[in-house]
Amino acid sequence: MAEAPGILAIWNDCRAGREAEFEAWFQGEHLLERLAVPGFLFGRRHQAISGSAGYFNFYVVETPAVLTSKLYLERLDHPTPMTKRIMSEVFLNMNRTLCHRTLRRGNFRGAYAVTARFNDEPDTAALTALADRLVQDPGVAACEIWSAVDPAGQPVSMEERLRGGDKKITACLMVDTLRQGDAETLGGRLSKEFAGAEVGVFRVLCQLGRGEI
Repeated sequence: MAEAPGILAIWNDCRAGREAEFEAWFQGEHLLERLAVPGFLFGRRHQAISGSAGYFNFYVVETPAVLTSKLYLERLDHPTPMTKRIMSEVFLNMNRTLCHRTLRRGNFRGAYAVTARFNDEPDTAALTALADRLVQDPGVAACEIWSAVDPAGQPVSMEERLRGGDKKITACLMVDTLRQGDAETLGGRLSKEFAGAEVGVFRVLCQLGRGEI
């Protein structure tokens, strides 16, 4: 059986007054640069409607091994001048985790996303049962569960050193919805159901697949 795709999951804030630089970097350089790395398949970025992080983006890769490949690590260790500036001056509260995509239910992608970030190991069986129930709602496009890859032995890149170090998660439930109201309702529900998780509601800003470059 083929290995499940990998996910690079990122939440961050932007220094006040530097939003235009952040936007120019992400749209003009970063997203295209990452999708040019062999094994990267898809990237999508979001801005918060509610929650503790201002921005959320993720990348789908062929396997988690892509995220520790020589070509990708070389990219991280040789950031462009613009990337150096953004990482050292603009990024705040970086939370970045290499994950396995352990579950996907549903066939579509939505215009809104709800994420529940777990810092302790969640009950995977309960999350799976929840995903199975949620996708029965026609307002839900898809549900995914991401589980962190063991961080042991993963090198700290130049980009991470510029940011001053990254926080990690153990797992994440991500739910795509078609409409904002459904996302906000679900975000409130998950905040009550998973009191220890960090729940955020986001609107999709843009997405890019490798075949579209």
